[in-house]
This record gives sequence, C-alpha cells and structure tokens, in this order.
Amino acid sequence: MSEKSKLIQQMLEMQKKFMDFEHKHGVKAADYYAAQEDHELYQYREKYAELADKVNALAHEEKGSTRFY
Repeated sequence: MSEKSKLIQQMLEMQKKFMDFEHKHGVKAADYYAAQEDHELYQYREKYAELADKVNALAHEEKGSTRFY
C-alpha cells in the first residue's frame, strides 16, 4: 500500500471515529475547535489537516504539478 493510501486510510478511520462520537455525544464548537487534552477530539482538526496536506503534497508529486497557496 502506498504512503498516500495509508494516509487516506488514516483519514477515513479518523472520520469514522468522529462520526461515532458525534452520534453518541453530539459535538459542540468547543469540542471541535478547542478540546482539552483529555477529550477524545483533542487536536482532531489539526491532525486531520496535517494528513490532508500530506496527501495533497503526494498527489502533486505523483502528477508533477505544483501547489499554489
């Protein structure tokens, strides 16, 4: 399995855990944006964004294209 595929799999697993948590407990903005260290969603957003950025970079690398910001 390629690195990009592994990262995408991690992202899908994170999404599933998030949805399970949301269905059981609901999600408040504070949970999503500023969860405390002992909270299940602590740094979820940051970790997910980091994985998405890596996937994006690998996709551009595969195609030989450049990223614009």
